Amino acid sequence: LHLRVERHCANAQAVAEHLLKNGKIAWVNYPSLPQSPYYSLAQKYLPRGSCGVVCFGLKGGRAAAETFMKRLRLAIVATHVADAHTCVLHPANTTHRQMNDEELAAAGVLPDLIRLSVGIEDIRDILADIDQALDGV
Repeated sequence: LHLRVERHCANAQAVAEHLLKNGKIAWVNYPSLPQSPYYSLAQKYLPRGSCGVVCFGLKGGRAAAETFMKRLRLAIVATHVADAHTCVLHPANTTHRQMNDEELAAAGVLPDLIRLSVGIEDIRDILADIDQALDGV
C-alpha cells in the first residue's frame, strides 16, 4: 500500500504541475502546489505527498468540461477515489446534476470543475490522455 500511495501522490503532483502550464486550464486546486492556500499545511503534515486527487477547471465552463470528459480514453468516468486506475468526474453533470447553476455555486461546485483521481499508471500515459482530451476543447 505504501508504494501505491506514493505513486498516486507523485502522479497527481505531476498532473497538477502539467495542468498549470496549459492555456486551456482556468484553475488548479492541489494542496502540494505552492499556489495553493493549503500548501504550508500540506508541507507540514504531508511532506511525502498530499493526495492523489487533483481538481481543476477549464476555460469555457461547463461545455468545455463536457467536451474534455467525452474525449478521455485512459481515465474512467467514475466516482471512485484512490482506485489504481485513473478516474475522472464532472460533478455538475453527475453527482450534482439535480442542481441548477445557483445551487451549484452555493454548494461550491463550479460548472467547469473536473475531479481527477490520479491512478498508478505510467505518468506519460496519463499526461498523454489529458493532453489529447484538451486538444479537442
